[in-house]
Amino acid sequence: MNLFRALATVSGMTFVSRVLGFVRDAVIAGTFGAGLATDAFFVAFRIPNLLRRLFAEGAFSQAFVPILSEYKSQNGAAETKRLVDRVATVLLLALAAATALGVAAAPLIVYVSAPGFAADPEKFELTVTLLRITFPYIVFISLVSLAAGILNTWGRFAVPALTPTLLNVAFIAGALFLAPCFDPPVLVLAWAVLAGGALQLALQVPFLARIGMLPRPVIAPRDPGVRRVLLLMGPAVIGVSVGQISLVLNTIFASFLQTGSVSWLYYADRLMEFPSGLLGVALGTILLPSLAKLHADNARDEYSNLLDWGLRLTFLLAVPAAVALVVLATPLIATLFAYGRFGADDLAMTRQALVAYSVGLVGLILVKVLAPGFYARQNVRTPVRIALVTLAATQAMNAVFVVPLAHAGLALAIALGACLNAGLLYRSLRRAEIFRPLRGWGAFLAKVACAGGLMAAALAFAMGPEPWWIAASWRLRAAALAGLVGLGAVVYFAALWALGLRARHFIRP
Repeated sequence: MNLFRALATVSGMTFVSRVLGFVRDAVIAGTFGAGLATDAFFVAFRIPNLLRRLFAEGAFSQAFVPILSEYKSQNGAAETKRLVDRVATVLLLALAAATALGVAAAPLIVYVSAPGFAADPEKFELTVTLLRITFPYIVFISLVSLAAGILNTWGRFAVPALTPTLLNVAFIAGALFLAPCFDPPVLVLAWAVLAGGALQLALQVPFLARIGMLPRPVIAPRDPGVRRVLLLMGPAVIGVSVGQISLVLNTIFASFLQTGSVSWLYYADRLMEFPSGLLGVALGTILLPSLAKLHADNARDEYSNLLDWGLRLTFLLAVPAAVALVVLATPLIATLFAYGRFGADDLAMTRQALVAYSVGLVGLILVKVLAPGFYARQNVRTPVRIALVTLAATQAMNAVFVVPLAHAGLALAIALGACLNAGLLYRSLRRAEIFRPLRGWGAFLAKVACAGGLMAAALAFAMGPEPWWIAASWRLRAAALAGLVGLGAVVYFAALWALGLRARHFIRP
């Protein structure tokens, strides 16, 4: 399997999904603005979304994929199918129970996750209603994650990467065409979440059937493979998802701040998720099954070299993305969100959060590369210890930064926490001699830094005055932003080429 081609495929499909995601957010911002209704929805949606990242894409995938790869490599097709059947059944039963509990306990969940909302009965009740509608989404999206783990292990990366577009399509269609049918209109977003989850699962079913891995119900909780997945999954909840836990804690802080704070953080986080998903999620997706196979084959040198490849690609692509988010914060937010009820004040507040988040973009993506270095070896203890340290440090920084910087302080704490997490993971991989860097890192980083600095200077010069971006029409904004993105890419990669870096240096068979 050509990993560079696989990365390009996953990144391409993810790009389509992220672009639709921005269209979705622009539609939501223009239709609902940033106020009581959107604060309520984003808190309600964050709960099942957090559970998705904790248990589905996070802990479950990191526990299930390495064991699935081992079964596929060593145990044959029949045993692998039995594992899929039994794990899928246990997962479905657990999800059904969790959903019933979540719907019943919705008021308590909202009170714990956004206690500041209790002071506003209207906002609190609306959030509870939205949460009860969106909570069953965790059933659909967790099964989607199970299907994606299977398809990725079989090298079918394109379909899982494209699947999230269906959620964005459901949001866009609901907000544009069905909002007037609901009272209050924001309810349409909750029902779009549920519809999007069902559509995503339906898309993957025929592809599972095609490879002979469509699960059938078999209750066998004592199966050794199932027990191994569950044992790895427990601690992996913390190890993989420390960033998501921090986001929930940030929501608690933000719920006490000025109305709109939750929404400003959400829109800034959405911009951060574009490069994070395009590179970090894509790299993690292809690295985990590949590393797990190398570990099963006891190929230690190849294992280390694959991590080295992933880390170099991270710096090569994440550094210019972070620079662009800082320099082009106003053009990005104005072009994507500043329409309808999303005003100049919302733009300024979202920009503050985005600049703060950008500090940690490289660290955030590094975590997605470094963590599979442990999970592919079925080592959960080390990432858990690091995650606990990172979580404690992030919340300490929240307490320090929130007073002088308000919502931007919460974003900065998350960013610095991601950098700390990445640094500790890297140190542990080196100490355990799991990762041994290849030669040339110093020169490589110097070239990336030089090219990034030239790109920043070119963008700052070409961007023009910020008031123009607020006053211009959406067509002019979009055209100017596209030109700036093109200019930044040309300057950055031309500088790297002049410094001796070539694309062939990163092609890995």
